Amino acid sequence: MHKKLIGSAAALALLAGAAQAGSHLMVAPGEGGFNWASYEEFAANHDLSGQSLTVFGPWLAGEAASFENLIAFFEEATGADAAYTGSDSLEQQILIDAEAGSAPDLTVFPQPGLAQNMAARGFLTPLPEGTADWVRENFAAGQSWVDLGTYSDPDGNDALYGFFFNVNVKSLVWYIPENFEDFDYEVPETMEEFVALMDQMVADGETPLCLGLGSGGATGWPATDWVEDLMLRMHPPEVYDAWVSNDMPFTDPRVIEVLEQYRALTGNDDYVAGNANDTAAVDFRDSPKGLFDSPPQCMMHRQASFIPAYFPEGTMLGEDADFFYFPAFSEKDLGTPVLGAGTLFAITSENPAANVFVEFLKTPFAHEIMMAQDGFLTPHLQADPANYSNDTQRGQGEILTNATTFRFDGSDLMPGGVGAGSFWTGMVDFSSGSKDAATVAQEIQDSWDALK
Repeated sequence: MHKKLIGSAAALALLAGAAQAGSHLMVAPGEGGFNWASYEEFAANHDLSGQSLTVFGPWLAGEAASFENLIAFFEEATGADAAYTGSDSLEQQILIDAEAGSAPDLTVFPQPGLAQNMAARGFLTPLPEGTADWVRENFAAGQSWVDLGTYSDPDGNDALYGFFFNVNVKSLVWYIPENFEDFDYEVPETMEEFVALMDQMVADGETPLCLGLGSGGATGWPATDWVEDLMLRMHPPEVYDAWVSNDMPFTDPRVIEVLEQYRALTGNDDYVAGNANDTAAVDFRDSPKGLFDSPPQCMMHRQASFIPAYFPEGTMLGEDADFFYFPAFSEKDLGTPVLGAGTLFAITSENPAANVFVEFLKTPFAHEIMMAQDGFLTPHLQADPANYSNDTQRGQGEILTNATTFRFDGSDLMPGGVGAGSFWTGMVDFSSGSKDAATVAQEIQDSWDALK
């Protein structure tokens, strides 16, 4: 019979063993302020001895190792035999498995679109009753996460199918603290202050922004992120949703307004390093390098949380480079919206153990164990941010938990021919100045209409 020795040497040994196995756990066993009480309560209420659970997801290498550390705690708490399999072709494989009737119990989807499509085909099981209410109460901007995980079944009935776990933040502006100190610049707290800061930088003979839209066959996507962030700062979230679903056409005046705001910020040679009309020729991986030149080519770079991977080797985050929240317009009174992406769990094969694992994901402990390893952010309000492995993760986590609205990357939610097609190419045309906002919007809308 399974013995639950949670909070004891057995549970702590899992941490020690994970560390010895080369995981990225940065907290010594018994330290870090983990919410052991939530773990012990979960363990006391669930015994899955003799049962198995299969989990399929996109995480490989280090990310897979981090998640397997969490799996080990679930097994220790419940007595279940849980196995994780990662794949870089999840989108194709999960459809094959579902159609063959051999889907795993739980699948970790890298974006909502595929999960939504599978729910519509009857391949998903709704999450346990009460999960939606729990998310509303325990996640920052909780209704946003409920909206992102709620889909229709084949009969058109809505239910919560997706539980988000590990998200990233795109609403960030990167800068060099030393450069700001040299000019006595302060981090802006509103979009009005952000624009005023750019004007001050120009007056000082400096260039505010570096920008690169180049990404091989995906060239243009960084511009779509700019537009999505601005849409959330200029219009309510329901307008964003209508735009992403095309219930509001791309030609709507509100979309044109956002496109023109993007162009005002990024189409001015005074504001952008190099030629503002030639940003598509600059690879997005190279674009932040101007921050580090001496003298700097630019003072700021708006990009997602992954961009430090392309900073010069040896860059110390928080010292050599830092970030701030891409601010909202104070006059719009739209709170603190955050744009990002993330992964979500969905039940792809009915198994009581899958429901129990979702319950495990509700514990602060489950999030804190992941927070103690690099590359994880959570909107869980009860998870202690002290457990983040470094100050950079902690700062981004605070932006996430302070969000009043969270919305998923819009181009990822649009049909491929639009979000990864006409929207990307249209933004290249618009950013180059070769086409105006109305023309680009009409062409993107035409591509939507061609799908109907």
